[in-house]
Amino acid sequence: MARLISRIDWKRLAFIFLGLGLFSIVYFSSAWPDAVDPEGKHFPLTQEGKATLALFLLAAIWWVFEVVPIGVTSITIGVVQVLFLIRPAKVAFGDFMDPSVWFIIGSVVIGMAFSKSGLTKRMAYRMLLLVGERTSLIYLGCFIMTASLTLIMVHTAVAAAIYPLVMTIYALYGEPGKPTRFGKGLFIGMAFVAGAGSIITLLGAARGAVAIEFFYNITGREIGFFELSKFMFPVGMTMVILFWVFFMVIYPPEQKTIPGLKEKVRALNATLGPISRTEMLTLGIVFTAILVLSLRSFIPVFEQFHKSAILLVTTVLFFLLKILNIEDLEQIPWNIVLLFGGAMSIGFCLWDTQAASWLAIQFVGFIENAGPFIFVLGMAFFVLMMTNLIMNVAAIAISLPVALKIAPYLGVTPDVVLFASLVVAGMPFLLIIGAAPNAIAYESRQFTSGEFFKAGVPASVMLLLVLAAFVRFIWPLMGMPFKLG
Repeated sequence: MARLISRIDWKRLAFIFLGLGLFSIVYFSSAWPDAVDPEGKHFPLTQEGKATLALFLLAAIWWVFEVVPIGVTSITIGVVQVLFLIRPAKVAFGDFMDPSVWFIIGSVVIGMAFSKSGLTKRMAYRMLLLVGERTSLIYLGCFIMTASLTLIMVHTAVAAAIYPLVMTIYALYGEPGKPTRFGKGLFIGMAFVAGAGSIITLLGAARGAVAIEFFYNITGREIGFFELSKFMFPVGMTMVILFWVFFMVIYPPEQKTIPGLKEKVRALNATLGPISRTEMLTLGIVFTAILVLSLRSFIPVFEQFHKSAILLVTTVLFFLLKILNIEDLEQIPWNIVLLFGGAMSIGFCLWDTQAASWLAIQFVGFIENAGPFIFVLGMAFFVLMMTNLIMNVAAIAISLPVALKIAPYLGVTPDVVLFASLVVAGMPFLLIIGAAPNAIAYESRQFTSGEFFKAGVPASVMLLLVLAAFVRFIWPLMGMPFKLG
């Protein structure tokens, strides 16, 4: 009996029951008060909405502390929705195959093609020859490469392509398969930097185009492609450099240098020979897809084609041309795919039950009398929290319209509200489900979801401090006034 008790993982059991307890407390609590928007419209929190909030608390605890595999927690999300009559089974489980989930699958397959064709090794060796043997510069080189690619590619695809490259680099560190500070910094940093770079142009993610459309419908003014980049570029690049410093502080590499790395990499690079036909074919397929995805923002005829379908054309071609085979298909990390399926399901559930709108309006009512500067930062904080819980596009959709309507009454320019929301919507650093690059980095097994959360808390604080400086001082100097008039 004593031996059996000693084998019980009490910490795991505690978090299992913490999640179940929070679910029960919220689910069985009495009705919560309505949220009231600035125009006096009431938004009741239905029993289904309350159940959704309860379910999210359960899922968040289980995700962060990994009481079961993260994909199994996602399955739990679908099961609870059906058994507690929150949403029908066809809807709850249908979200697991949402086009956004297929986009992630397509992005992962691109990474696999890069790796199998040899492109990943070629890129990794070239970068290492450039930055040298210092691990601090390897950090910087990986971060800059990741951020640069997000200027022209969706950050999910960038993370999927960069991931095998970073794995190749880490294999030369001398600690294969073993978690290290250097490994944690490389992979968590890759995820954070992918988010930071994705805010700079409209090509980095879909959230920018959605937010600009809301802005136009409410204010009647258009934000151009280059106008967005003008104000976002300094924020994104500031965060990239700060993340380099940040990870050098919280995850300093065990080794300051990797002795003999240059000679080893030069020899390995020589074995690759000239670029092969398969590598050229892979590059051609991927960059054609990237070009079409990019043109969707400029050429109306391409807008009718969903980005997931465009990206998945690459998957079909990889198998048609025998760049990949059935064994590669079986290597897709389905735990991560299930994770995002569950994230989509809980996100849509918050939206469908109007629990997300209830939360947004309650929060806006709490900060609308706090003063213009606190209002802008408060809205940014809310979007930051919501984008860790649901799709960043949905976080923008529920919060931006309300904030833009209140801003004029506080004397705040709508531009500041828009850009501040877009900055934080691109950088969900608390939960693995916050963004696809987070989940892709998690596949490295270099860190737990709890360690990701611990790194994400100070990173999020740093982000809000940087945003505050831009809102109050830097953006006005660049031509974006904070106050009306």
